[in-house]
Amino acid sequence: MLVPLTGANAALGRSMARAGGLAQGKDTKALMILDTGGTPSGAAAAAQAALKRGARLILGPLASAEVAPVVTVAGGVPVLAFSNDLALRESGAFLLGVTADQAVAPLLRYARSRGIRRVALLPGTDAWGVQVAAAATAAAQREGMDLAMAPTGAALGGFLRGASAPDALLASGDLVTAAAAVGDSGVQLLGAFAGLDAAPAALAQIEGAWLSAPDPSGFRTFSEGFEQQNGVAPGVIAGLVFDAVTIAQSLRRAGAMDRSALLAGRVFEGVCGAVRFRADGTAARAMAILAVTKGRYLLAAPGAV
Repeated sequence: MLVPLTGANAALGRSMARAGGLAQGKDTKALMILDTGGTPSGAAAAAQAALKRGARLILGPLASAEVAPVVTVAGGVPVLAFSNDLALRESGAFLLGVTADQAVAPLLRYARSRGIRRVALLPGTDAWGVQVAAAATAAAQREGMDLAMAPTGAALGGFLRGASAPDALLASGDLVTAAAAVGDSGVQLLGAFAGLDAAPAALAQIEGAWLSAPDPSGFRTFSEGFEQQNGVAPGVIAGLVFDAVTIAQSLRRAGAMDRSALLAGRVFEGVCGAVRFRADGTAARAMAILAVTKGRYLLAAPGAV
């Protein structure tokens, strides 16, 4: 497993390493944890070191910029990257991160089933926001929904209360600000994967929102075990690490740790949702729909692969 134990993301890397240790249990010889330093060259060097020590499957790296160098070094050894960057489709790596299409498609499908016809997208300028916009365009077309671009800043509140107000507002970033703009307009707030590690105070500020996320019951069990062992709550990335190690263990037990085993159509259960990998490196993931109610997540619709 390749994680940043030094560098700017060292604290996150240590959390990832702890999650990997929790997943492996007593089988301490099966998992090697190597430091990438949080750089592409460090990730490539870590991958090379892993192969020299006999690695048959590489878990990681974390950042999208580190993936291509690791795939190049790995050769035929499968790479399960923690990135959610859809630009890495067909890169040779399998993407274990929650991608924009995984988050948006089930959310708009559920919204459509609840009578939502017109959706406004609150655009984000980061890579995640751009990919959410592309996924929303494709999903809205499939569902027969009208998708428009919402204005940003002070104009948003008036737009949501005007004659052309949408049925729902899809936000890819700051849900608290989006919720404040929605207010009492009657517009339904939709959140594209806000995560399962949001603070209760933040949940209270997005009351009534519909979110796409893995079913929180599985993540809750993992989170409680992680916190009991480490004294702090884990983030979603730690959950992805736990799932990656669990996938590796199941492949190892089956005696086939190769690309064909990952592409055999098998559904891998995990605390961040069940996944089934595709040949282009992306995955179908079970994403539930959660309704934020009284500061808690309530399951509105279960996820399915």
